[in-house]
Amino acid sequence: MRTPNILTIAGSDSGGGAGIQADIKTMTANGVFAMSAITALTAQNTTGVTDIFETTPRFLAEQLDAIFTDIYPDAVKIGMVSSAELIDTIAEKLHAYEAKHIVVDPVMVATSGSKLLRDDAVQALTAKLLPMAEVLTPNIPEAEILSGMTITDAAGMEAAAKCISEKYGCAVLCKGGHKMNDADDLLWRNGSGKWFHGERIANPNTHGTGCTLSSAIASNLAKGCDLDTSVERAKAYISGCLSAMLDLGHGSGPMDHTFNLKGDFVRD
Repeated sequence: MRTPNILTIAGSDSGGGAGIQADIKTMTANGVFAMSAITALTAQNTTGVTDIFETTPRFLAEQLDAIFTDIYPDAVKIGMVSSAELIDTIAEKLHAYEAKHIVVDPVMVATSGSKLLRDDAVQALTAKLLPMAEVLTPNIPEAEILSGMTITDAAGMEAAAKCISEKYGCAVLCKGGHKMNDADDLLWRNGSGKWFHGERIANPNTHGTGCTLSSAIASNLAKGCDLDTSVERAKAYISGCLSAMLDLGHGSGPMDHTFNLKGDFVRD
């Protein structure tokens, strides 16, 4: 039986809770073979980021060529890409290789509210990458930027998701949580919305939740699931990660991506 393959294009998190590391753990836990193209190296832990070393566009292109010409991915997840030049490279290669099932987590705003992308990078992201996506997974602050709207309630989420979907011609999973104090997410596509309700889990260690959710969605798309099923399974997976109550580090710690891993090699 052929194993589904998936590619993550994102930055490295030395603390292991988000970025490439969270993506690979999530993909493995969801039964697909994970590959990666790294956009940046970060020096970070649960308390913050201290330095970033960005990949050159040429080297990122080399990584993408190496992957697509050997093990063609069944789905692609794109996380944080901090420069317009790197975004241009990704868009060019994904178009050339006719990549499918592209899931974009439009990482634009930090939890603190600070902007993570320069204006030229935001312009490149919205002009070149978002229209290629099958689904976008913005949180509330990101959905506000992409729609130009203020979101304070469920009706606001619906209006913003509709606007973004129509603007970029793709499905939009607008994630609750930020400002909403719940775990209900809205999937908008083809002119209508569907709510996916979830239980808010009282766990302060939420580092990497966005990376994890988008990677789980992409993993299930790679396995042949439809988008609704992929979102349902991804939400169930992330609930399990949070419910495991892993507690590491001195800040907002990582989740337990391997909470459901069993077998001889993980026993005490």
